Amino acid sequence: MDAQTINPTRTKSSYSPAFLVILAGFITSLLIANIIAVKLIDIWGWVMPAGVIIFPLSYIIGDVLTEVYGYRRARQVIWLGFFCNLLAVGAITLAMALPPAAFWDGQEAFERILGYAPRLLLVSFLAYLVGEFTNAYVLAKMKIATQGRWLWTRTIGSTLVGQGLDSAVFIIVAFLGTIPLEGLVLAILIQWGVKSAYETVATPLTYLVVNYLIGVSP
Repeated sequence: MDAQTINPTRTKSSYSPAFLVILAGFITSLLIANIIAVKLIDIWGWVMPAGVIIFPLSYIIGDVLTEVYGYRRARQVIWLGFFCNLLAVGAITLAMALPPAAFWDGQEAFERILGYAPRLLLVSFLAYLVGEFTNAYVLAKMKIATQGRWLWTRTIGSTLVGQGLDSAVFIIVAFLGTIPLEGLVLAILIQWGVKSAYETVATPLTYLVVNYLIGVSP
């Protein structure tokens, strides 16, 4: 059965190997994005955190979660991702605080790559929660409004809202007062555009995954 014609209230069981794979992919993409975000990349003159190469994947997976398993299950996964990130940051912080071995000369590099400024850490978590919950909520409401049809409108529409809020919250709270207003607006638009384009390009893959998961047994 095509995902576009399903009952908008129908959801699949979340106790399946497929769900576990999706859950692992969601949390892994978040953890990797936070680790590599320390590097700034320059693509055709657009400067962005390196996390942008994988963080949008969490939105794509989030769309699949909400579409197939329902908003309640997606919300639980979002909270789980938040606490897994918090655990990872706690472990990294403790590792940095512990005294290094006398013969090990990598402490400075370790802190340089894995360290987080408290303000950036806080805003990253805030932006994540705002963006992910909004994305899941908008997709769930659009699914009801469209009666389960036109999946592409839900995946792209929810991402435009979720990624827009995520980018705005992160850039404004993290850099307000440190760079000019024009720079803030440009940075928000660049991140929003790149992340939304990521979702748009991945729409055919989202269709394939959603249709497959709906077709397999619970």
